[in-house]
Amino acid sequence: MNTPAAPEPSRRDGLVARPLVKVIRRPSTVDLIAVELRTAIYGGTLRPGSSVREAEIAAQLGVSRGPLRESAQRLVQEGLLVTRPGAGLRVATIGRDEVEDLYQARLAIEGHAVRFLSGLDEAQRAEKVDTVRDLLAALESAVGGTDARRIGDADLDLHYGLVESTGNHRLTAYASTLVVQTRIAALSHPDGYVVRTDILDVHRSLVRQVADGDAEGACRTLSEHFRQTVDRLRGDLAEPFSTVTGKPDGSGFTFNPLG
Repeated sequence: MNTPAAPEPSRRDGLVARPLVKVIRRPSTVDLIAVELRTAIYGGTLRPGSSVREAEIAAQLGVSRGPLRESAQRLVQEGLLVTRPGAGLRVATIGRDEVEDLYQARLAIEGHAVRFLSGLDEAQRAEKVDTVRDLLAALESAVGGTDARRIGDADLDLHYGLVESTGNHRLTAYASTLVVQTRIAALSHPDGYVVRTDILDVHRSLVRQVADGDAEGACRTLSEHFRQTVDRLRGDLAEPFSTVTGKPDGSGFTFNPLG
C-alpha cells in the first residue's frame, strides 16, 4: 500500500490516531496502555503474529505488568491480540479465509452509517458530509503521492469518519476495532503492506451519494468496493488495479513512558 519510511506509532497529530482513541472522559492507566498497544499494532510496529513482550513493554511505558496485562486482555477481546497456552501474547493475524467475515462486519456497520446519514434532512446531512468531505480531501492528497502508509491511513480515516459522523458511540467503538483489524489483515498479506491507489472514484461516488441522500446507491457502492477489496486480499481480483507497497518496520521501536 515504493517503500515509505518506517511508521511512527507514537504520532498523535493529524488523522492517523482517530480510529484508535475511543471516547474516554477520564482515561485510566489501563485505557492509556490500550491506546499505545492499538497504535503500535495499527502502525505495524507490533507486527501480525509477533510476540508481545510484557516485561519489556511495561518497563518502556513505566508501568507495572498488572495494568499492562489488563489492557492486553481488552485487546484480546477485541480480536487484536491472541493468547495461547505456553505461547504467551501475540498480535493477531487475519488471513485470506477471514477477510470475508471482516468486511461483512464492516459493511453492516458502515452500511448503517450511510443509510443514517442519507436519511437526515438536507441541512443536517450537509453539515455531516462537510466533515466527510475533509477526509475525502485528505485521501485525494495522499493518493497524489507514493506513501503507502499515508494512503492507507487516509482511506481508513474516511470510512471511520462516516461512522463517527452518525454520533452513535457504540457503532463508532465497533468501527474503531474493525479499522485496526483491517490494518492487521493488510499487514498479514503475504505480499506485504499493499494499498490500491486507484480508489478516488469510488470514494468520491460514495461521498456524493450520501450528500445527495441516495442511501441505496451509497450502499451499493460500499458493497462493491468491499467486494473488490476482499477479492484482492484473497488473490481473486481479475481486473487490473494499481497499487503502492510499503514495508512498516518496527525494528528499534520503543514505547514512550506514559505521562
